[in-house]
Amino acid sequence: MKKVFSIILLAVVGAALAACGNKTEGGISDEKLIVGASNVPHAEILEEAKPLLKEKGVELEIKTFQDYVLPNKSLDEKEIGANYFQHVPYLESQMKDHGYKFENAGGIHIEPIGVYSKKYKSLDELPQGATIIMSNSVADHGRMLGLLEKEGLIKVKEGAGTEAQVKDIVENPKKLKFKADVDAGMLPKAYKNGEGDAVLINTNYAIDAGLNPQKDAIAIEGSDSPFVNIIAVREGDKDKKSVKALVEVLRSKEIQDFIEKKYEGAVVPVTE
Repeated sequence: MKKVFSIILLAVVGAALAACGNKTEGGISDEKLIVGASNVPHAEILEEAKPLLKEKGVELEIKTFQDYVLPNKSLDEKEIGANYFQHVPYLESQMKDHGYKFENAGGIHIEPIGVYSKKYKSLDELPQGATIIMSNSVADHGRMLGLLEKEGLIKVKEGAGTEAQVKDIVENPKKLKFKADVDAGMLPKAYKNGEGDAVLINTNYAIDAGLNPQKDAIAIEGSDSPFVNIIAVREGDKDKKSVKALVEVLRSKEIQDFIEKKYEGAVVPVTE
Protein backbone atom coordinates (compact mmCIF):
# COMPACT_ATOMS: atom_id res chain seq x y z
CA MET A 1 0.00 0.00 0.00
CA LYS A 2 2.85 2.36 0.87
CA LYS A 3 4.52 1.51 -2.42
CA VAL A 4 1.39 2.37 -4.39
CA PHE A 5 1.01 5.62 -2.45
CA SER A 6 4.63 6.54 -3.19
CA ILE A 7 4.17 5.91 -6.91
CA ILE A 8 1.04 8.09 -6.94
CA LEU A 9 2.83 10.82 -4.97
CA LEU A 10 5.78 10.77 -7.37
CA ALA A 11 3.42 11.01 -10.33
CA VAL A 12 1.63 14.01 -8.83
CA VAL A 13 4.91 15.77 -8.00
CA GLY A 14 6.25 15.05 -11.48
CA ALA A 15 3.15 16.50 -13.11
CA ALA A 16 3.37 19.56 -10.89
CA LEU A 17 7.01 20.10 -11.80
CA ALA A 18 6.23 19.70 -15.49
CA ALA A 19 3.42 22.24 -15.18
CA CYS A 20 5.79 24.70 -13.50
CA GLY A 21 8.32 24.18 -16.26
CA ASN A 22 5.71 25.00 -18.90
CA LYS A 23 4.24 27.95 -17.01
CA THR A 24 3.93 31.10 -19.08
CA GLU A 25 5.29 34.00 -17.03
CA GLY A 26 5.13 37.52 -18.36
CA GLY A 27 3.28 36.27 -21.42
CA ILE A 28 6.19 34.17 -22.63
CA SER A 29 7.59 30.63 -22.35
CA ASP A 30 9.08 28.09 -24.75
CA GLU A 31 5.62 26.62 -25.39
CA LYS A 32 3.40 29.71 -25.39
CA LEU A 33 3.61 33.36 -26.42
CA ILE A 34 1.07 36.13 -25.85
CA VAL A 35 1.43 38.85 -28.46
CA GLY A 36 -0.24 42.26 -28.41
CA ALA A 37 -1.21 43.59 -31.84
CA SER A 38 -3.24 46.15 -33.77
CA ASN A 39 -6.39 44.67 -35.34
CA VAL A 40 -5.27 45.23 -38.93
CA PRO A 41 -3.06 43.98 -40.40
CA HIS A 42 -1.04 42.68 -37.46
CA ALA A 43 -3.64 40.51 -35.71
CA GLU A 44 -4.82 39.12 -39.07
CA ILE A 45 -1.27 38.12 -39.98
CA LEU A 46 -0.77 36.52 -36.57
CA GLU A 47 -3.99 34.51 -36.97
CA GLU A 48 -2.64 33.14 -40.26
CA ALA A 49 0.64 32.26 -38.51
CA LYS A 50 -1.03 30.39 -35.62
CA PRO A 51 -1.15 26.89 -37.17
CA LEU A 52 2.40 27.19 -38.53
CA LEU A 53 3.64 28.19 -35.11
CA LYS A 54 1.70 25.31 -33.55
CA GLU A 55 3.68 22.93 -35.76
CA LYS A 56 6.81 24.27 -34.07
CA GLY A 57 5.38 23.49 -30.64
CA VAL A 58 4.39 27.05 -29.75
CA GLU A 59 0.86 28.15 -28.80
CA LEU A 60 0.13 31.72 -29.91
CA GLU A 61 -2.36 33.90 -28.05
CA ILE A 62 -3.26 37.22 -29.63
CA LYS A 63 -4.37 40.25 -27.63
CA THR A 64 -5.66 43.13 -29.77
CA PHE A 65 -5.28 46.85 -29.04
CA GLN A 66 -6.93 49.91 -30.55
CA ASP A 67 -4.16 52.44 -29.85
CA TYR A 68 -0.38 52.90 -29.92
CA VAL A 69 0.11 53.38 -26.17
CA LEU A 70 -1.21 50.29 -24.39
CA PRO A 71 0.74 47.60 -26.33
CA ASN A 72 4.07 48.88 -24.98
CA LYS A 73 2.64 49.54 -21.51
CA SER A 74 1.31 45.96 -21.39
CA LEU A 75 4.65 44.58 -22.55
CA ASP A 76 6.48 46.56 -19.87
CA GLU A 77 4.04 45.34 -17.21
CA LYS A 78 4.51 41.73 -18.37
CA GLU A 79 0.88 41.24 -19.37
CA ILE A 80 2.10 40.10 -22.79
CA GLY A 81 5.37 38.58 -23.98
CA ALA A 82 5.76 40.55 -27.22
CA ASN A 83 3.98 43.07 -29.38
CA TYR A 84 3.58 43.56 -33.11
CA PHE A 85 2.25 46.97 -34.14
CA GLN A 86 5.09 49.50 -34.29
CA HIS A 87 8.06 50.53 -36.41
CA VAL A 88 11.61 51.12 -35.16
CA PRO A 89 11.53 54.95 -34.80
CA TYR A 90 8.36 54.70 -32.69
CA LEU A 91 9.88 51.96 -30.53
CA GLU A 92 13.00 54.06 -29.97
CA SER A 93 10.98 57.15 -29.06
CA GLN A 94 8.85 55.14 -26.60
CA MET A 95 11.92 53.68 -24.91
CA LYS A 96 13.41 57.16 -24.63
CA ASP A 97 10.22 58.75 -23.27
CA HIS A 98 9.18 55.98 -20.86
CA GLY A 99 12.42 54.21 -20.00
CA TYR A 100 11.19 50.90 -21.43
CA LYS A 101 13.79 48.15 -21.68
CA PHE A 102 12.74 46.62 -24.99
CA GLU A 103 14.53 45.19 -28.00
CA ASN A 104 13.75 44.52 -31.64
CA ALA A 105 13.33 40.79 -32.29
CA GLY A 106 12.96 41.20 -36.06
CA GLY A 107 11.31 43.19 -38.85
CA ILE A 108 8.22 41.69 -40.52
CA HIS A 109 6.56 44.16 -42.89
CA ILE A 110 6.25 47.75 -44.07
CA GLU A 111 2.97 49.69 -44.12
CA PRO A 112 3.42 52.54 -46.62
CA ILE A 113 1.74 55.65 -45.23
CA GLY A 114 -0.67 57.43 -47.58
CA VAL A 115 -2.17 60.85 -48.29
CA TYR A 116 -5.97 60.91 -48.70
CA SER A 117 -8.28 63.67 -49.86
CA LYS A 118 -12.03 64.02 -50.43
CA LYS A 119 -11.49 67.24 -52.38
CA TYR A 120 -8.53 66.64 -54.65
CA LYS A 121 -7.30 63.81 -56.86
CA SER A 122 -3.60 64.64 -56.68
CA LEU A 123 -1.17 66.58 -54.52
CA ASP A 124 -0.61 68.98 -57.41
CA GLU A 125 -4.22 70.14 -57.04
CA LEU A 126 -3.76 71.27 -53.44
CA PRO A 127 -4.37 75.03 -53.28
CA GLN A 128 -2.35 77.73 -51.56
CA GLY A 129 -2.85 77.54 -47.79
CA ALA A 130 -4.26 74.00 -47.88
CA THR A 131 -4.65 72.30 -44.51
CA ILE A 132 -2.83 69.00 -44.01
CA ILE A 133 -4.01 66.80 -41.14
CA MET A 134 -1.50 64.48 -39.44
CA SER A 135 -1.59 62.31 -36.33
CA ASN A 136 -0.53 63.58 -32.93
CA SER A 137 2.14 60.85 -32.82
CA VAL A 138 5.35 62.88 -32.95
CA ALA A 139 7.29 59.76 -33.96
CA ASP A 140 5.34 59.71 -37.25
CA HIS A 141 5.84 63.36 -38.17
CA GLY A 142 9.27 62.91 -39.74
CA ARG A 143 7.92 60.09 -41.86
CA MET A 144 4.89 62.09 -43.00
CA LEU A 145 6.90 65.20 -43.76
CA GLY A 146 9.42 63.04 -45.61
CA LEU A 147 6.65 61.80 -47.90
CA LEU A 148 5.51 65.35 -48.62
CA GLU A 149 9.10 66.39 -49.25
CA LYS A 150 9.62 63.50 -51.66
CA GLU A 151 6.49 64.63 -53.52
CA GLY A 152 7.97 68.14 -53.85
CA LEU A 153 5.50 70.00 -51.61
CA ILE A 154 7.94 71.07 -48.89
CA LYS A 155 11.57 70.91 -47.87
CA VAL A 156 12.83 70.24 -44.35
CA LYS A 157 16.16 71.36 -42.97
CA GLU A 158 19.13 69.19 -43.80
CA GLY A 159 19.84 66.44 -41.29
CA ALA A 160 16.36 66.40 -39.72
CA GLY A 161 15.64 62.97 -41.21
CA THR A 162 13.06 60.77 -39.49
CA GLU A 163 12.93 63.13 -36.49
CA ALA A 164 11.81 66.13 -38.56
CA GLN A 165 8.97 68.23 -37.16
CA VAL A 166 6.77 70.93 -38.69
CA LYS A 167 9.12 73.59 -37.28
CA ASP A 168 11.90 72.05 -39.40
CA ILE A 169 10.19 72.98 -42.68
CA VAL A 170 12.45 75.48 -44.49
CA GLU A 171 10.58 75.71 -47.79
CA ASN A 172 6.79 75.69 -48.12
CA PRO A 173 5.86 77.23 -51.52
CA LYS A 174 2.12 76.58 -51.12
CA LYS A 175 2.13 77.85 -47.54
CA LEU A 176 0.53 74.60 -46.37
CA LYS A 177 -0.96 74.60 -42.88
CA PHE A 178 -0.44 71.58 -40.65
CA LYS A 179 -2.87 70.26 -38.07
CA ALA A 180 -1.09 67.61 -35.99
CA ASP A 181 -3.39 67.05 -33.02
CA VAL A 182 -5.55 64.15 -34.21
CA ASP A 183 -5.26 60.67 -32.68
CA ALA A 184 -3.93 58.24 -35.30
CA GLY A 185 -7.00 56.03 -35.00
CA MET A 186 -9.30 58.97 -35.77
CA LEU A 187 -7.59 59.99 -39.03
CA PRO A 188 -9.89 57.89 -41.29
CA LYS A 189 -12.90 59.57 -39.69
CA ALA A 190 -11.36 62.99 -40.33
CA TYR A 191 -10.88 62.00 -43.97
CA LYS A 192 -14.42 60.61 -44.38
CA ASN A 193 -15.84 63.77 -42.79
CA GLY A 194 -13.97 65.88 -45.34
CA GLU A 195 -11.88 67.65 -42.73
CA GLY A 196 -8.88 69.59 -44.01
CA ASP A 197 -7.69 69.36 -47.60
CA ALA A 198 -5.59 66.22 -47.20
CA VAL A 199 -5.08 63.65 -44.43
CA LEU A 200 -2.05 61.44 -43.87
CA ILE A 201 -3.22 58.04 -42.60
CA ASN A 202 -1.27 55.05 -41.31
CA THR A 203 -2.05 52.01 -43.46
CA ASN A 204 -3.29 49.80 -40.62
CA TYR A 205 -5.97 52.36 -39.72
CA ALA A 206 -6.80 52.97 -43.37
CA ILE A 207 -7.41 49.26 -44.02
CA ASP A 208 -9.35 48.88 -40.77
CA ALA A 209 -11.65 51.71 -41.96
CA GLY A 210 -12.32 49.99 -45.29
CA LEU A 211 -9.93 52.08 -47.39
CA ASN A 212 -7.65 50.60 -50.04
CA PRO A 213 -4.33 52.50 -49.80
CA GLN A 214 -3.30 51.58 -53.34
CA LYS A 215 -6.56 52.87 -54.83
CA ASP A 216 -7.84 55.53 -52.42
CA ALA A 217 -4.62 57.37 -51.54
CA ILE A 218 -3.57 60.25 -53.79
CA ALA A 219 0.07 59.63 -52.79
CA ILE A 220 1.75 56.77 -50.95
CA GLU A 221 5.20 55.82 -49.65
CA GLY A 222 7.32 53.52 -51.75
CA SER A 223 8.34 50.03 -50.62
CA ASP A 224 11.79 51.39 -49.74
CA SER A 225 10.40 52.98 -46.57
CA PRO A 226 12.69 52.50 -43.54
CA PHE A 227 9.70 52.23 -41.21
CA VAL A 228 9.61 48.45 -40.80
CA ASN A 229 7.03 47.01 -38.41
CA ILE A 230 8.72 44.73 -35.90
CA ILE A 231 8.23 42.17 -33.16
CA ALA A 232 9.21 43.94 -29.93
CA VAL A 233 10.09 42.09 -26.71
CA ARG A 234 11.59 42.89 -23.35
CA GLU A 235 15.38 42.95 -23.15
CA GLY A 236 16.76 39.42 -22.91
CA ASP A 237 13.79 37.73 -24.62
CA LYS A 238 14.83 38.10 -28.26
CA ASP A 239 16.54 34.71 -28.40
CA LYS A 240 13.83 32.73 -26.58
CA LYS A 241 12.51 29.73 -28.47
CA SER A 242 8.95 30.99 -28.91
CA VAL A 243 10.07 34.44 -30.09
CA LYS A 244 12.56 33.06 -32.63
CA ALA A 245 9.91 30.65 -33.88
CA LEU A 246 7.39 33.47 -34.30
CA VAL A 247 9.79 35.63 -36.31
CA GLU A 248 10.77 32.64 -38.46
CA VAL A 249 7.14 31.84 -39.24
CA LEU A 250 6.22 35.46 -39.99
CA ARG A 251 9.11 35.64 -42.45
CA SER A 252 8.21 32.33 -44.08
CA LYS A 253 7.10 32.11 -47.71
CA GLU A 254 3.62 31.04 -46.60
CA ILE A 255 3.06 34.22 -44.60
CA GLN A 256 4.77 36.47 -47.14
CA ASP A 257 2.49 35.09 -49.85
CA PHE A 258 -0.52 35.64 -47.59
CA ILE A 259 0.46 39.28 -46.96
CA GLU A 260 1.03 40.00 -50.65
CA LYS A 261 -2.24 38.40 -51.73
CA LYS A 262 -4.47 39.80 -48.99
CA TYR A 263 -3.23 43.38 -48.89
CA GLU A 264 -2.30 43.84 -52.56
CA GLY A 265 0.70 46.07 -51.91
CA ALA A 266 -0.77 48.04 -49.02
CA VAL A 267 1.39 45.90 -46.72
CA VAL A 268 4.81 44.82 -47.95
CA PRO A 269 6.62 41.83 -46.32
CA VAL A 270 10.34 41.96 -45.51
CA THR A 271 12.74 39.06 -45.15
CA GLU A 272 15.37 40.44 -42.77
